[in-house]
This record gives sequence, structure tokens and C-alpha cells, in this order.
Amino acid sequence: MPTPRKITQKQYETLAAFRFALRQFLRFSEQAAHGAGVTPQQHQALLAIKGFPGRAKVTVGELAERLQIAHHSTVGLVDRLTSEKLVIREACKEDRRQVHVSLTKRGERLLEGLSSSHQEELRRIGPELRDLLEEMAGPKKEK
Repeated sequence: MPTPRKITQKQYETLAAFRFALRQFLRFSEQAAHGAGVTPQQHQALLAIKGFPGRAKVTVGELAERLQIAHHSTVGLVDRLTSEKLVIREACKEDRRQVHVSLTKRGERLLEGLSSSHQEELRRIGPELRDLLEEMAGPKKEK
């Protein structure tokens, strides 16, 4: 196992500032979700479905992977989103054992409002996050 590098006080301060900025964004996101009438996890699920590369629906397994939660927890989450009419589920035509989940029009509208406010917040804090990331990465190497 390699010996850990010595961390300077400035590096600790930068890591702490970065962690603080991330936590502020996450807190903003949590409050925005609650303000829209959903839980932060429900918001994350809607975003994971809409933002899945290449298609507008995901399997429950893919959603579990994207959210980094257990399959059975994802099933419960999809049940709650379905009862709120934010998503629909349908059996996969090719493999009836799999279930696809996609957003309803209501889910799309809710997610669009949340995503718009999140983009505004990221525009506001983006420069600070970028500066902190660059500082943590250290000097750029010449090619």
C-alpha cells in the first residue's frame, strides 16, 4: 500500500471549502424538492429516468444502479412515484420479467421546474466549485 501524501493546511482548507459548497448545493436541492412536494430521493429518481442516456425509460434495475440503492428499495420508490402519478411502469415487451419506468406529463412538468431552479443555483455557485476543483487538482502539467 503506497504511503499517503502529506496534506498541507491549505489543502485541508480547500477540501473543507469544497465539501461545504457541495453540502450547500445538496441542501438547496433537498429544500427545492420538498417545496415541489416530493422527497429528495423522488426528485433524484425523476432526474435519473429523464437523464438516462439514449432513451426515455429505464428498468427498475437501472434506476436502482443510478440511485445506488437496493432493488427492493427502488421498487418501493417507484410504487410511491406511481401513486403520485409522476411515473408509469410497464412490462418490457422483450423480457416480461423486466419493468420499464418512464415519466408522466405531470412528472415531466415537476422535474422541469426543479431542474430549472437547480441550473440557476449551479450558475450561481459554479465558479466557486470550479475554482476549488482546480485548486485541488493542483498545477496543470505542460504537454
